[in-house]
Amino acid sequence: MTDLDLQSLRIVRAIADTGSITGAAESLGFSQPAVSQHLRRLEARLDVALVERVGRGVRLTEAGRMLARHAASISLAVDAAAEELAELRGLRTGVVRLVAFPSASPVVVPRLIAALAAQHPGLSLTYVEAEPPEAVEMLREDRADIALTFSYPGDRDDPHGSSARGLTVRGAGRDDLMLVLPSSHGEVRRIADLADETWIAGCPRCRGHLLELCGRAGFEPRIAYETDNYVAVEGLVAQGIGVATLPRMAVESFPLLAGIVTAPLPAAEARRLHVVTAQGAERVPSLAAALGVLEHVLAR
Repeated sequence: MTDLDLQSLRIVRAIADTGSITGAAESLGFSQPAVSQHLRRLEARLDVALVERVGRGVRLTEAGRMLARHAASISLAVDAAAEELAELRGLRTGVVRLVAFPSASPVVVPRLIAALAAQHPGLSLTYVEAEPPEAVEMLREDRADIALTFSYPGDRDDPHGSSARGLTVRGAGRDDLMLVLPSSHGEVRRIADLADETWIAGCPRCRGHLLELCGRAGFEPRIAYETDNYVAVEGLVAQGIGVATLPRMAVESFPLLAGIVTAPLPAAEARRLHVVTAQGAERVPSLAAALGVLEHVLAR
């Protein structure tokens, strides 16, 4: 018989997430002494230290970190079993935690919430915005169930590489990249025609792709302004202050401002969309339902 149990794993995981026994107790709804006693009994059963004192706080030992890594997948398996039993009893309930990049907020997320409510009224969805690297990390730390992310061609820091090892990454289509120019601008046949322009850059990942895009065209863009707010990007372009690139999803999320024209870049420059989950997530009925609805929404 194993010396481990689900409650013990959740306590170790909570210590990893909060960085303290007190924080773990608060997140789990226990008293601090109860968590401390449970931890001491667990260490005695396993005959290995799971935490070590650092100043006034604690941190997990190597053994503790190993248990914390397994806690998320084990919790997922238990949730899957519980929900499958609920399915057999005719229940359709559950909470799905979604994290997605900001430009998906006005386009994809509202449609997903509405479609999920219509097709699975017993399910509820929570949502947090985060750029792809942070979204993948939230998933790995069991702070999200589904992450909607993107990557650019040739992305040197692609968050779907080594950092997503052990997770499931599904391709979910593409989001075309658009040039955003003042309407007074002359015809642009290729990106090199904008070599002498002032540029407006977006998020760090988007800025990195802009540098690579222009580099392949033989010039380094003169970036004078940076903002994650794509409405602000359009406002700057409309005033003739600079030029920019924006994903089609961002451009089509609200009416185009007066004084702006857009032009699509080649499909090879489009950002790729991904749906990232823990391995086996599709075995949890609520997650399987949400993934099916999300796939349909993205296909539209």
